[in-house]
Amino acid sequence: MNTCRMRVSLLTVAGVLLMAATGAWAQTYPTKPIRMIVGFPPGGSNDIVARIAAPKLGELLGQQVVVENRAGANATIGTEFVAKSAPDGYTLLLGSASAVAISPYTYSKLGYDTLRDFAPVTAIAMTPEALAVHPALPVQDLKSLITLARLHPGKLDFASSGNGGLPHLAIELFKTLAKVNVQHVPFKGAGPAVTDLLGGHVQGIIMDFPAIQAQMKAGKLRGIALAAEKRIAQMPDLPTSIEAGLPDLQAVNWFVILAPAKTPAPVVQRLYGSLMKAVNAPDVRDRFSGVGVEVFTQGSPALCADFLRDELVRWGKVAKASGARAD
Repeated sequence: MNTCRMRVSLLTVAGVLLMAATGAWAQTYPTKPIRMIVGFPPGGSNDIVARIAAPKLGELLGQQVVVENRAGANATIGTEFVAKSAPDGYTLLLGSASAVAISPYTYSKLGYDTLRDFAPVTAIAMTPEALAVHPALPVQDLKSLITLARLHPGKLDFASSGNGGLPHLAIELFKTLAKVNVQHVPFKGAGPAVTDLLGGHVQGIIMDFPAIQAQMKAGKLRGIALAAEKRIAQMPDLPTSIEAGLPDLQAVNWFVILAPAKTPAPVVQRLYGSLMKAVNAPDVRDRFSGVGVEVFTQGSPALCADFLRDELVRWGKVAKASGARAD
């Protein structure tokens, strides 16, 4: 056997052995607890979705799935942490539109690339953005809010969960469509933003529905409109932006599970199958529904990758048009 043939044979044997080892690893995976990283502090929709899905996923995998909050910089810190973690299936990201599809356009420099540095598994849920104001503000609907904002340009402060994220872009979109000048006030997560709004330090907010639904139901915040095409069962009296007269104010957040790039395909597939079962379990669906979240998945990890490519294009156009920056 000549040297060239010997090299080919050795490479073939090595490939077979690697495939066998990977397959065996996937069959035994997981053998220890898994971390699900959330890039925002407790109290926001990312955290809510993660803490509903994680126990069921752990039950199906036979290992605990621990939710870990690594907040900061509009979730880009936690996202980068996962991107640089070992590709072994034991560190996952519960990501959303802000850090995964929008931050690449609103930050001048990021420590990760969404398409290069992650192995997509599947989206698991989605929820619309909601616009609400402090009850002391003398408005009852979107029309009167726009009128007030035009009468007092630059005087109304609207909170978001951070610079350059989906709520920020939704505020910029609202300003453009309604032709108003309200001031964007970024916070380090939904929780702090809601707290300041409840305290009257800002006058309005655009935020994922789960993060403010309890306060709206209790009358502590006044719901104005839902940035979606259809009403939501948890608050059937809250009109959509279409019904309220601003039809192009559409902003829906989604939540996706990502593993670090080069995570073995059999591990990704095991996670995919378990996640599909988890989020479609009746008790998980009911808990999602109870906070205003819908199950939202793709038919395969490959289709999830296609979805992310499309979302990067879509939100890239919005971010560039708004001029929103996070730094």
